[in-house]
Amino acid sequence: MANEEYINSVLKWRQEVDTNLRRENGWLALAGLFWLRKGENIIGSDAACDILLPERAPKRLGTLDFDGNNVTLKVEAALPVEVNGTATKTALLDADQEDVPSFITFNDMRMVVVRRSKGVGIRLWDNTKEERRTFPPREWYPVKEEFRVPATYTRYEVPKVVKMPDILGAILDERMEGYITFTLNGQDHELLVSELPDRRLFVQFMDGTNSHPTYPSGRYTYTDSHEEGMLFIDFNKAYSPPCAFTDYATCTFPPEENHLKIEIEAGEIFPEHLHGHEH
Repeated sequence: MANEEYINSVLKWRQEVDTNLRRENGWLALAGLFWLRKGENIIGSDAACDILLPERAPKRLGTLDFDGNNVTLKVEAALPVEVNGTATKTALLDADQEDVPSFITFNDMRMVVVRRSKGVGIRLWDNTKEERRTFPPREWYPVKEEFRVPATYTRYEVPKVVKMPDILGAILDERMEGYITFTLNGQDHELLVSELPDRRLFVQFMDGTNSHPTYPSGRYTYTDSHEEGMLFIDFNKAYSPPCAFTDYATCTFPPEENHLKIEIEAGEIFPEHLHGHEH
């Protein structure tokens, strides 16, 4: 691939990533993450509500009843509320990790049940948030072709279970389908990876640039689909996790095995205006 063509393809990808951050129901539209307690959890804009909605919402929209496992929505307000596009007054809700999550929508807002290490909660989006329009563009190192590196993927016979921290303070057991090996700056390196059904690989890594100037807890990247284990890892497309942009994401961070001893001066950086989101 000619250098100019390659650089333009990365710049186009970065623009798409920036646009995606601002999309409807995207990370910049997140407006809350509320952990449910057993029993009745009141939804509304009244300050006493458990799930606090923006002021334009009804003082009391309804309740979420949590029995320790299942969550049931009961709508009390006259405002039309839909679950997956169907008007409803009551519904048993499927969480975001289910095959078909139950998305509650009303008045340019959306909610969904989440199951995480901390418990069962409700995630809230508000698509009228100004940040979708006013948030500064994402910032990146200049594109450098030497950071698009050939790599070899080796799949484990049995996925390896590794310890991964999450932003909620838990240590999770996560499955890694294999690892990649590559050479950069004259040194050999290895990273554990998750394999997607389309044979792309998902990589979470840390390196010597974390905190200054990249996100303190590491970055993510996807590879293209591997061909018989051969692929490129492109650190020009390394990006900050969602927790860099919102307090309402529930990111996992790289396992110890993926802490590189070199500086990867490529991909997304973590500008000063975001330093309130350091983790």
